[in-house]
Amino acid sequence: MAKLGNPQETIQILQKHDFHFQKKFGQNFLIDTRVLDKIVEAAGVTEQDFVLEIGPGIGTMTQVLCERARQVLAVEIDNNLIPILKETLAEYKNVEILHGDILKQDIRQIAERYNGGKPIKIVANLPYYITTPIIMGLFESHVPLSNVTVMVQKEVAERMRAEPGTKECGALSLAVQYYAEPYLAANVPPNCFMPRPKVGSAVIRLDCLKRTSVEVKDERLMFRLIRASFNQRRKTLQNSLSNSCELDFSKEEIGKAIERAGFPPAIRGEKLGLKEFAALADELCRESEDGA
Repeated sequence: MAKLGNPQETIQILQKHDFHFQKKFGQNFLIDTRVLDKIVEAAGVTEQDFVLEIGPGIGTMTQVLCERARQVLAVEIDNNLIPILKETLAEYKNVEILHGDILKQDIRQIAERYNGGKPIKIVANLPYYITTPIIMGLFESHVPLSNVTVMVQKEVAERMRAEPGTKECGALSLAVQYYAEPYLAANVPPNCFMPRPKVGSAVIRLDCLKRTSVEVKDERLMFRLIRASFNQRRKTLQNSLSNSCELDFSKEEIGKAIERAGFPPAIRGEKLGLKEFAALADELCRESEDGA
């Protein structure tokens, strides 16, 4: 089977199988071998590694991963791509293709089965609409991860590594930085894909931390506070939190917790970093315990 990664080979295989792109899956296939190499190099894939690939498409990056890794599991949601993958990956004995939705897979069980429960590496080319649910699902379920190397919209990559207090910083920024250290590996222009997307993309590697970047009594509460703050980022922290249907604290309780955490009464949530949100969550926990 010819190596993929260029427009001619991609067009040929798509025509052979009469494949049509489906907008609902956000399909954009890579057609630049230099970018493929950058992704695999950024992930640090070696012959000792098991790699979980999310969204292999026609197998373009999967071929490169198979040549570098000990074993690859490629999870593809589009049933129409399964026969293509079986053809393009036929010569590789170290790959398994799984038809399914990654959000419905037990990643911990996959790590146990294929890697003896040790941390795994994940590589993915993710459509915009599914980026946050997949990445946060992986982190929040605390599955054993070494790193996650993903191709995402450039804007999303910039948000993941944005500093607190900047306009790019949001709930995703803080959530990613709680669990991992982001590293921008490459910017990728639209002409590296088929079909060509309207915006630029970027490869970002998330190096998973052995311990979360801050300690907090109630992780779930902290993330509820973060989401509520950024959902109404122009309001004061006290107002945005008291307006949230995710939280059941009174405005007075929130005000007291903000004061005890040492923040100005009129501060906005967008000015806080992880350390500050953790302190606020701990104060609200204490408020609940005192009131119990």
